[in-house]
Amino acid sequence: MKLPLQITLRDIAHSDAVETTIREKAAKLDHFYPHIMSCHVVVEMPGKHKHQGKTFNVKLDIKVPGHEIVVSKEQDEDIYVVLRDAFDAAKRQLEDYGRKQRGDVKRHELPQPVE
Repeated sequence: MKLPLQITLRDIAHSDAVETTIREKAAKLDHFYPHIMSCHVVVEMPGKHKHQGKTFNVKLDIKVPGHEIVVSKEQDEDIYVVLRDAFDAAKRQLEDYGRKQRGDVKRHELPQPVE
C-alpha cells in the first residue's frame, strides 16, 4: 500500500482486528484510484445511549491531487458495518472522481438558441 494511512480511535479500546480491517479496506481503495496522497480514518463512539446501545461513527478524509473526499457514516451498532459502508461510499466517490479526471463523464451539449 502506497498511501499514508492515519487511524484514530476515539472513546474505543484499541483493537487489532478493527485496525487490520481498516488497513485492508484502505489498501483496496488504492485499486480504484492509485493517486491517493493520504487517508485519515476516524472511528468514534459518541455518547453512550441508554436505549440504543453502543453506536459507532466513521469519518474518512481522503486527499487526492486537486481534491479532497470526505465520507461520514454514523450510528450503527456494528463497527464493521459502519466501516464497510464508509469505505464503499469512498470507493464510489473515488471511481467518480477518476472518471471525471479521465474525461469519461458525458458532457451534455447546451441547446442551440432558436432564431
